[in-house]
Amino acid sequence: MENKINFKLLQDADLKGKIVLVRVDHNVVKKGIIHDPYRIDATIGTLFYIIAKGGKIILMTHVGRPKNKKTGDIVIDDDSSVQPIVDYIQSKLHIKLGIPEFQPNGTKGYTGIKTSINHMIKALRNDEIDGIYLPNTRWFAGEENKGEEGDQFAYQLAGLADIFVNDAFGSWQAHASTVKITNYLPSYAGFLMQKELSNLERIYKPERPFVSVVAGAKFDTKIDSLNTLLNVSDYLVLGGVIYNAYLCAKYGFEIKGIEAEDMEHAKLFVEYAKKYPGKLIELPYIIESETMEGKIDGKYRKLDIREIKKGEKLNYVLDVAKESFLEKPILGVFHNAKTIFVNAVMGYTPHFNEGTIALDELIDENLEAVKLYGGGDTMQELKRLLPGLYIVALDDPKYYIFTGGGAVLKAIEEGTYEGLEPVKALCK
Repeated sequence: MENKINFKLLQDADLKGKIVLVRVDHNVVKKGIIHDPYRIDATIGTLFYIIAKGGKIILMTHVGRPKNKKTGDIVIDDDSSVQPIVDYIQSKLHIKLGIPEFQPNGTKGYTGIKTSINHMIKALRNDEIDGIYLPNTRWFAGEENKGEEGDQFAYQLAGLADIFVNDAFGSWQAHASTVKITNYLPSYAGFLMQKELSNLERIYKPERPFVSVVAGAKFDTKIDSLNTLLNVSDYLVLGGVIYNAYLCAKYGFEIKGIEAEDMEHAKLFVEYAKKYPGKLIELPYIIESETMEGKIDGKYRKLDIREIKKGEKLNYVLDVAKESFLEKPILGVFHNAKTIFVNAVMGYTPHFNEGTIALDELIDENLEAVKLYGGGDTMQELKRLLPGLYIVALDDPKYYIFTGGGAVLKAIEEGTYEGLEPVKALCK
């Protein structure tokens, strides 16, 4: 996995007097509320730099999934608005941002950038406002369109600015605002993008032993990255539903809630794992629950997978027991590791937490290893369950928390960060 930077960096751009269109990944709003501003805060350095060098900023991000995949209808409402993001930035940086308003075309969303934005751009040039924040990019019909409509939207976006900066590592999909825009503007990588890619190198070229921990709800979305990690890691640890499916596929017992599709992928993975004997570390103790409604006394129990017989039927398995991480072989794997990559929540949150806590505490015991955490739920649960550790991790050079766990897995799967289409687009 050899990589070298072959795209232009923000620090190489002449920004003075230029309008700079910045794609960020501020997808942190759920039902109109920001639950964690980490992704916003991570881009502040880029924004400060542009302004300090005399540039004028126009920001854009996607928020949620307002488009119905079946019907194609786009829902424009407060739940997926950028307004909470703007409020946060204005309060934190003491600046004034404008949000242009457009008229939706029925259920098709916004069909393009309208000339009504021109008065706001004039205000930006005259320093009457400090920046512009465009509406949710997924409110625009052209954002996810791979054809002419997508090209047209990208062209319209380009017409707003002189320079494009991509600082949205977590937004790895090939959309108009991340990829097609680079066809029309000089394009640069922002500071966060550079930082994320630099830390990807620590996965591509890890100090060994290299341990990876991956969990998830669906095997089909993880299978390719799991295969890659099994190949490049010295040890791989599974959690969540994908671990449950793996156990069923390997040992022949049944766990309630495992779908047939996940079982098929798990069987393929079990066969693939035979090529790498000793690499896959099985956590022996699991938590079985009669219900998914909560951790209710008398309705959950600890089981040892080594004692479960083929054909036995279990209720829901909702966590890995903390005792799994006290086994000497597993302690040895984590204590001796030099690089640890984590994209995992071990239990069914918010009620089943002990596996995740035990995992994160065990990783923290290793003072020498580089610890690379995926974003999303992995980051959120670290912050919720171990807030002290989370705060320490933000400033500890041995830790790095990515803003996008899905983007990291995609980059691992591709074997190079240029396998991410938005990064590849910057390399033109």
